[in-house]
Amino acid sequence: MREVAFIKQNKEKWLNFEKAIFGKTLKNPDELASLYIQLVNDLSYAQTYYPKSKTILYLNNLAAKAFQKIYRTKREDTNRFVHFWKTEVPLIVHEYRRYVYYAFILFLSFVAIGALSAAFDDSFVRLILGDGYVNMSLENIEAGDPVAVYKSGSTWGSAIGITINNIRVGINSFVLGVFGGLGTAYYMLVNGIMVGAFQYFFYQEGVLWESVRGIWIHGSMEIFAIIIEGAAGLILGASILFPKTYSRMISFKMGVKNGVKILISTFPFTIAAGFLEGYVTRHSNIMPNWLSVGIILVTLSLISFYYLIYPFIINKKLKNLHAVI
Repeated sequence: MREVAFIKQNKEKWLNFEKAIFGKTLKNPDELASLYIQLVNDLSYAQTYYPKSKTILYLNNLAAKAFQKIYRTKREDTNRFVHFWKTEVPLIVHEYRRYVYYAFILFLSFVAIGALSAAFDDSFVRLILGDGYVNMSLENIEAGDPVAVYKSGSTWGSAIGITINNIRVGINSFVLGVFGGLGTAYYMLVNGIMVGAFQYFFYQEGVLWESVRGIWIHGSMEIFAIIIEGAAGLILGASILFPKTYSRMISFKMGVKNGVKILISTFPFTIAAGFLEGYVTRHSNIMPNWLSVGIILVTLSLISFYYLIYPFIINKKLKNLHAVI
């Protein structure tokens, strides 16, 4: 069967299924499961006979959405909050994983630009970080405590203030994605260059290790979360520029919905990073190396697992469900 005929034959069925998923017109899980079986069959057929077709992307997306909805309707999954963190967000992250990779590539490229610029231009660090911060840091380095800036203020005040600021940064980075992702890319540019110049400054002063073992106690989750928030912004921008088989408005609504969920998922990590910066980083200079490095590795492993590994585990369950059905 020619692909055009295949699409024409099943178009109405797919549209009805799409309304059931996005419009919530079907309340009967059994009816939804029946349509899901038909959809999986159509997907298998398309993968066999039209392997390079965009129809596969469309059907696969519908199948993923259906899985989420069917999974939510199971009686044993009564805790919507747990389901959000345990299943929904990881599935969304897996679906948009290429944007997570894009965000990492962009941010790390900007970090490299910041470090190289600082290496070849002596005035660059002051331009980016400001004379006041650089002079203060130089004084702290001379006093033998390069990260003394994190000891200023009260513990709870620092933790709350830092957390609120980082959440604001994440929200801004996401919202600016509405400009085709360019606003998000700019936000990542600013933050990436700042991180690169910041770390090169400490390297130049011969205290790179002291800065790393202190700053990255909270920085591992803080920066990782910023990158994920950037990915959410890129998803929003892509939903406008590349609607695929959907209308631009429907694609935009999907981008907002999925992007917001990814954004919200970063907040616990951002809050944890704020707590660490307010209560733990200030003591890094008196910590043994094994403790500071251990905290860095644990925090980095937790957030890396959730966004880079766990989504594949959940997606594998989706594939197993396909096989059973």
